[in-house]
Amino acid sequence: MAAKSARKTAAAKPKPKPAATPRKPRRKKAAPQSRGLSPADVASDSVEYPTDILDAVREDGGEVLGVYREPLGGHPVVLAVLPIDKVEPTPYQRDLSEPHVKRLASAMERLDRFLDPVIAVRKDGRYWTPNGNHRLHASKLLGAKSIIALLLPDEDVAYQILALNTEKAHNLKERSLEVVRMYRGLVGAGRAGAEKSFAHLFEEPAFITLGAAYEQRPRFSAGAYHPFVKAVEDFLDLPLDKALAVREARAQKLLELDDAVVAVVNALKEKGMQSPYLKNFVVGRINFLRFRKGTSKPDFDDTVGKMLASALKFNLDSVKREDIGRMGGGPLEPDEEHA
Repeated sequence: MAAKSARKTAAAKPKPKPAATPRKPRRKKAAPQSRGLSPADVASDSVEYPTDILDAVREDGGEVLGVYREPLGGHPVVLAVLPIDKVEPTPYQRDLSEPHVKRLASAMERLDRFLDPVIAVRKDGRYWTPNGNHRLHASKLLGAKSIIALLLPDEDVAYQILALNTEKAHNLKERSLEVVRMYRGLVGAGRAGAEKSFAHLFEEPAFITLGAAYEQRPRFSAGAYHPFVKAVEDFLDLPLDKALAVREARAQKLLELDDAVVAVVNALKEKGMQSPYLKNFVVGRINFLRFRKGTSKPDFDDTVGKMLASALKFNLDSVKREDIGRMGGGPLEPDEEHA
């Protein structure tokens, strides 16, 4: 009886809840018309505009249409028309979507107007646009001679504007590749500082590692791995060039894990189990982090190593059709549909 009572007491004892992840403080709503410039201030010529940019535009065959101060922070902006053959995308942004270009060109042709200026920065006599690649190529497809641009005097803004790009929604592959290309651009430019000091440009550290994996394997389907990579990654306190080497090594470990997971997926398919979420199912089975308690961040190499070991000894006989039937998720990345 005493043992039975003890078991009841143990069963009744509530289990400790895992520590909650601290939430970011909610942004307070600003008071109406409490920030920025008035229309008169935006149009004021009292600010000193970058005359070297104005002269360069004319030397490059373009024309300055006007100058103003943008209304939020008061930074100078040059409204210019540029020779279209001197405008190109930044070398580190996402790949072009040809269908999107064709749809955009058709819409522009029907309207017979180009109304949405691209943003540009001048770089070695050329003009980089960090957010207008599809509009630029649509204009070229239509045979345009020139393009309207909001020209910014600060080249570094091009890196930051990529995070604001809403011309076409990013999927995981596009965002990851964009981040790692930006990363390589910063390394190539000899930018000093630790990786973590550029966190505002990269958004989340997982994008860097996944981007490096996509570079090595374009058909890599990162959607199944992103949740746990996001949980174990953090920005590194290393110089960019040294941190990039760490990212590339981690990407290679992810691809080794992917090889093992794909082998399991193929074996399940041979047993007659079919589902677009097979890879997510396998990764979910070997992801021991779902049982983790506490708030300390797990080690990347240790996590991937344990998951790889689990994948290599995966018990196919333990999988039931109803297990996979219960598996679901959000929309798949394009490459995951065929993984």
